[in-house]
Amino acid sequence: MLSAQDALKRLQDGNARFVANDPRGRDGANDQVRRSQLVGGQEPFAIILGCSDSRVPAELVFDQGLGDLFVIRVAGNIIAPSLVGSVEFAAEVFGTRLVVVLGHTCCGAVAATVDQLERPTENRSPNLHAIVDRIRPVVDPLMQACPGADSEHIKRMAVRANIVASASQLRHGSHILENLSLNDDLLVVGAEYSLETGEVDFFDGLP
Repeated sequence: MLSAQDALKRLQDGNARFVANDPRGRDGANDQVRRSQLVGGQEPFAIILGCSDSRVPAELVFDQGLGDLFVIRVAGNIIAPSLVGSVEFAAEVFGTRLVVVLGHTCCGAVAATVDQLERPTENRSPNLHAIVDRIRPVVDPLMQACPGADSEHIKRMAVRANIVASASQLRHGSHILENLSLNDDLLVVGAEYSLETGEVDFFDGLP
């Protein structure tokens, strides 16, 4: 079992390779061999709860291959019971000790929430409202604290605030994850991926 610190370093090194366009974490020629090795089980070294945005595929961003990451993707990297359960499952069953909440710049779900607060749109589907309503508690205080602020500035701040809120919910909203954090060195961190540069900034929850 890889420690949280070692897993974090592995992700950081992989992202550095991705940014430098020097991928070495996966070799397509060996995918068949790796598939065979994984039939009997898996030992992902990190859990990534990230946004569903097509521009942020975790395995590519961190230059990792088959079986390396347990990836959970949902618009806006929001927290809901089924997503918490997925993180709990991987942490308990596979012994994975690092959880990364991965948001990104120009997040459409965050932008939709800001737009909704500025100009309510009643014709949104109930399903989209379910996502917006989970981000709203983060965005609303920002807008109240910065009246008249540029909408794009609010959206940039809200992306990071949403990452921090989701990471905090994982740390404190699950007895299983709390106990693992206290007794088994589970680490939950927040990170932001830059669409412009490809860099991942781990900025929340670092030891």
